[in-house]
Amino acid sequence: MRPYEESHPWLTFQLNLQEASYRFWLLLGEAQSKCNHVAGVPLLPAVAAHLHQVFLAKGALATTAIEGNTLSEEEAFKRVRGELPLPPSRAYLGQEIDNVVKACNLIAQRLFQGKNPNLTVAEVMEYNRLVLEKLPQAEDVNPGEIRQHSVGVGGYRGAPAVDCAYLLGRLCDWLNQDFNPPTAYYRIAFGVLKAIIAHLYLAWIHPFADGNGRTARLLEMKILLSVGVPFTAAHLLSNHYNQTRSEYYRQLDLAHRSGGQALPFIEYALQGFVDGLTAQIQVIKEQQIHVHWINYIYDRFRNQDKKTDVRRRRLALDLARQSEPVPVAQIRYITPRMAEAYANRGDRTVERDISFLEEMQLVIRTAKGVRANQALMLAFLSPALPETL
Repeated sequence: MRPYEESHPWLTFQLNLQEASYRFWLLLGEAQSKCNHVAGVPLLPAVAAHLHQVFLAKGALATTAIEGNTLSEEEAFKRVRGELPLPPSRAYLGQEIDNVVKACNLIAQRLFQGKNPNLTVAEVMEYNRLVLEKLPQAEDVNPGEIRQHSVGVGGYRGAPAVDCAYLLGRLCDWLNQDFNPPTAYYRIAFGVLKAIIAHLYLAWIHPFADGNGRTARLLEMKILLSVGVPFTAAHLLSNHYNQTRSEYYRQLDLAHRSGGQALPFIEYALQGFVDGLTAQIQVIKEQQIHVHWINYIYDRFRNQDKKTDVRRRRLALDLARQSEPVPVAQIRYITPRMAEAYANRGDRTVERDISFLEEMQLVIRTAKGVRANQALMLAFLSPALPETL
């Protein structure tokens, strides 16, 4: 009998899905559907690159913020772009972000190059080394090495050190063998389930002296990417854990106190994942509406190439980039190209342009100013009854 069987009897490497609720299955199906939706939507290259950076920054910050990183989301985004030098007293905060970004990119690069997606103990150890690289450590912390002493978080103690290597090997074997879908159609659903249970078990085992949470979230991301979850969506679980930090720790605590009942934690994670996908799809939808707006404007101004026509077309396009209505007095300054177009023109020209676009129903006047009438794009959507009916 191994020591962990007495101290951590819930580490059974089993999952009884027959006890899962109907809500569990609905969420799992919704997660797969929404992942396919996000993966199948084409975006403008600049928009796609921007979203990639935004969600990478969000994921890196979430992964480290749970452990105490205090950088803001804006600072994390700048750090990902290489635009945030930090003073020596805060340098470690930037290093934590750098480490996670480097590890995420390495994981993605290997998978996209066709590397074997199966998990190994050596790979998990590498993730731990990467997240702790160049960071100040206590004397008993050896990045990338399985611990030789007892560790705990709050009131929870990790598995006995003597069993950690064995348990980590059991975990990798279990994940590699028992989470293969019956058909490729269920690949993402099984992958999401596998990623969450991998995170939970790594937190239970706690095989490293430090960085277990960050290692678990990298492992989770690797599994999600390996089954076809888009890169931008592969960070959503980390975001969820960070945004609901107190509930995250409560669910982890309940999971082991209940004797290893994993389903409540999985359902909690699934709900956050689906909510994150829903928000991400909304962002993508807004970008698609903007692309349709650009095409619509060019279509309305087809074969109209006079200077006046070009100026009005550009005004309709540039107004769509403003988050709020623009006062008439500020219209000429909304973009550099509009400032140049109106440089030698009076206010009457601006007023005529607005009135012309108004007649075309491309802009709307409000009490606060003028805004693009992008609501026209909603006419291209299939009609549906509102949820309140």
